[in-house]
Order: sequence, then structure tokens, then C-alpha cells
Amino acid sequence: MSEREILTNYVYRIVASLLQHGVEEVVVSPGSRSTPLAYAFASTESVKMHRQIDERAAAFYALGIAKASAKPVVLLCTSGTAAANYFPAIIEAKYARVPLIVLTADRPHELREVGAPQTIDQIRLYGGHVKYSMEFPIPDVAPQTVQFIEHHIGRAVAIASSAPFGPVHINIPLREPLLIDFRSLNELTFKASFLQETIPSQAARDFLAQTINDTENGILIIGELPLGLDIAPLWSFIRNCKWPVLIESLANMRGAVPEDCLPYVISTYDAILKNEHFKEAVAAHTVIRFGAQPVSKFVMQFLTQTMPEKYIVIDEDALFRDSTNSSTHFIQGKPGAWLEQLTLQTDSIHYLTLWQQAERIARKHIAAYTAHAQDEGAFVQKMLELVPNGSDIFVSSSMPIRDIDTFFLATNKDIRIFANRGANGIDGVTSTALGFSTVHKRPTYLIIGDLAFLHDANAFIASRYQANDLTVVVLNNDGGGIFSYLPQASIEAHYEDLFGTPTALTFEQLAAMYDVQYERLEHLATFEAALQADKSEPLRLLEVMTDRAVNVTSHRALWQRISEELNKWLQK
Repeated sequence: MSEREILTNYVYRIVASLLQHGVEEVVVSPGSRSTPLAYAFASTESVKMHRQIDERAAAFYALGIAKASAKPVVLLCTSGTAAANYFPAIIEAKYARVPLIVLTADRPHELREVGAPQTIDQIRLYGGHVKYSMEFPIPDVAPQTVQFIEHHIGRAVAIASSAPFGPVHINIPLREPLLIDFRSLNELTFKASFLQETIPSQAARDFLAQTINDTENGILIIGELPLGLDIAPLWSFIRNCKWPVLIESLANMRGAVPEDCLPYVISTYDAILKNEHFKEAVAAHTVIRFGAQPVSKFVMQFLTQTMPEKYIVIDEDALFRDSTNSSTHFIQGKPGAWLEQLTLQTDSIHYLTLWQQAERIARKHIAAYTAHAQDEGAFVQKMLELVPNGSDIFVSSSMPIRDIDTFFLATNKDIRIFANRGANGIDGVTSTALGFSTVHKRPTYLIIGDLAFLHDANAFIASRYQANDLTVVVLNNDGGGIFSYLPQASIEAHYEDLFGTPTALTFEQLAAMYDVQYERLEHLATFEAALQADKSEPLRLLEVMTDRAVNVTSHRALWQRISEELNKWLQK
């Protein structure tokens, strides 16, 4: 058998094994050493291939596809620093629990550490930030090699797809020549992997039901949930439990809320928990949290200050998330049908009424926000009002996600919110949103600040190779707006140089370079008209000019109005 035939068999076996285990999409960053694998993916009709020449942007693009589909997505790059450029997205995938299959082509062993070009140490390159790491053997004729490939591809996909989801890495050394013969994969047979669903033990379920039934003052907290989760059992649980439930925007349970569940949903918790008197009045005996920790630091402060007798975290991973170290019990399991089987008998109407009244007060002031302000919060609020039913909004870290958490109130309208909150970074956000938008056919929007948008300026390169459909709203306050709310803002010396970091950049020319429809907007009325207008291009960029100082003043005035009315009510 010739070297070319050996290489052809090898790379097609990799692709075939991925297909057999359910992989459907691959993002390829072009390069020389990965040529055989790129050819194999490109010539296989049952694989949807995406291209992005910037590896850093490509990895976030794949992350977005995986977030939208809740299925593992393959990433392929050449050797050297190309693989290192995947690292930020891999870190995000690790902490956000997103399934990625990272394939890094490599030089053969004899070219390592001898000065060969594009050669770095790629063995376990990503360390503990991947769930599984493996180096494949050099292509050869040994039957064991094919068996090895099949077994470890199956293992890699299963590990990436098992709770909690996460990235895996396979390093693939290849010798020249790198050309292959194109072939069909019709002869494949399917090999199935059966993964275990994470369900709590009967003892854990009994403990949970008994705790709920014995509790007078209890609250539920729902953070960002596992990808692809069926949330119907959670709604059933909320109906049966009848406790106030603090639902974070990223849980995707603030939109399309069932009518009979609306009375239990508290979506203004970040505002009302800024009030010390209210926190004292609603100190909980028991707190039960599903999913990730909330974005709101005021929720976490509430838990640490009031110290509930029982704080139960329910998570699919034994390495559960509790940065405050204040939880008292942990139940391993994914929310599911088992929640509907709990026998609950609760009666905490007075406690629920306290939360409901505070919610009404906060909602009244938040709903009237645009009458007082024309800042970023007002633009976010207007956007939530105007996007069509059945829309997805991807949100950047820093202020945009906090404004969403403030202004996205529980509603029957079907809106879903997504973000990169694994590592809470601002890099790769546009690329992730672009990748996300390729999977779902729902209208997709991105809200992002100017610095985060600059961090990922190469994202739109992907649009030169495949169709994307996305409306990007850049809130341009010429710098890092989040720092205006932090203690650094109280010290004038070096603030603008180190934290404000103004660039004086706008993005009209960037939009023109990629044929992106562009509008610069400065007023709420023109923003409203722009959002309601039809797009002339699949990609649209709305640049909204805002002021950092005005943002801070307007937000604090809102919180003050809410707090003052809460104080009057609590003093009655």
C-alpha cells in the first residue's frame, strides 16, 4: 500500500468515526499540515464545513455553533501557534460546559524540538482546560491503528457530550506528502455510544422534598442551565413548589413564561436586593439553586449575608459551582422529569407576597426607565421591547449582560438570551454570535460594547466564506463602561489611561470592508426606527453612541427610585 493510500485511509477513518458518533459540523482554519484532514472533511457531503482563517475567531465561531445546537462541533487547525490561538475559546468551553472536539494537526515526532518551522509542543497543550487529551499515532498499515482511531474518537465524543459538556483535544501528527485520494464514506457501519443520564439518588430526592415541605421561607434560584435542557419539568416543579424563583436571564426561562408561573417569577432581584432593609425582610431559611451562579453579585451577597440554614446546589457535575463556599448541601443531577415526581406540600404565601410586592415596585420603575433616561439601559430596554417574538439575543460580558439582567423582565414573549459566561471574558463574542446564528433560523441579535467589539474585529472574515445572518448593536461609550461602577472610578489619577481606555474609534469603515449594513445612531427614536426597518444585508451593524458618565448617573438614579419606594413600603 502506498503512503498516499495509507494517509487516505487514516484521515477518512477519523472523519467516519466522528460521523458515526453524531458529529455534524466542523470549523476549519486553513493551513498546510492539516491538509489531509481538511480534504477529507471538505469531500464528505454529510459534514457541514465552516471556514474562518483567524484561528482565535474560528474557535469562538465553533463555540457558538455548539451552544446553539447542544452538539459537539469539530475544530481543525494546522500545527504551531495556530493551535495556541484556540486556547481562549477552549477555556470558555471548559467553564461554560460546551462540547468541542479540537483536532490539531502536528509535525511528526522527528521534527519536534529540532528547530523545524511551525512546530511547538502540542502534547496536552491545553492542560486541565480540556476533559480529555490524546495524541494519535502516525499513519501506518497496522490494523491496530484503525482500531485505535475508532475507539478514541468514540471516547472523545462521548466525553465531550457527557455531563458536564466540555472540550476534548486530539493531536494528530502527519508526515509529508500530505495529499490524499478523495473517496466516499458510504461503506460505514454505525457504532453507538450510550451515555448515562445524571439523575439524583432516591435518598437525595427524598431529602429535597422533605426540606421543601419543612421550609417556611424558601427561594429557588435558576442560573444558566445545561445546553439543550428540556425546561418543562422545571416549570412543573415551580408550580408545585410555589416559592419565589429568581430566574437569571441566561436561564432562558424569563421569556415564554407559562401564564400560571408568572406570579412566582422574580426578575428584578438585582435591583431589589440592593436594598438592605428588603434583604433583612426576606432572609430565607432554605435556598435551592439550579444551574450556574447568577451574574448578579447582589444575589451572592444576599446569600452570604443572610446565611440560609440550607443552601442546596443541584448540579450535574460533582465539581459544582459555589464561589462563596456558602452552600450546605449538594445534589448531583440534571433537572429533569424526576422533579415532577417529588411530593410537595408547601404554604408560604406571606413570604411569596413580600417578593411579589417588591417585584411590582421595581417593575414599575424599570418599565418607566426611558421616560427618565436615554442611556445604554434605555437602548437595551427598547431593543427587548422591539425584537420580534421568537428571537435570540447574544450578549457580551461587562455592562451589556448586566443591563439585560436588569431590563429583561419576565414575559410571555419568546426571547432567549445567550452569552459567554464561562470565563466572563469579552474576547470572541462576535465570532460566537456569528457561529450561533448559523444553526437556529430564529432572528439573532448581538449586544456588545465597543471594546469587546474591537477584541474580535476579525470575526466578520467568516462571512466571506459562508452565509451569516446577524444584527449587531454596538454600544459605543468610547471605553470600558463597567469600570465606571467600580471603586477605581473614584480615583481620578490614571483612571482614563488604565480603565476608561478611550480609543476614539467608530466602526463605519469596518462595516464597509465586510459589506455589512451600517447605521450610526445617537437617539432612542432613531434607534427604534432602525430596529424596526428591514435589513438590506444579512449582516447589520447598528452603532449606538452613548456616554459613560450619563450611563452611571441614570442607572444609579433608577436604583435609588426603587430603593426609596421599597423603604416606604417596608416602613408601613
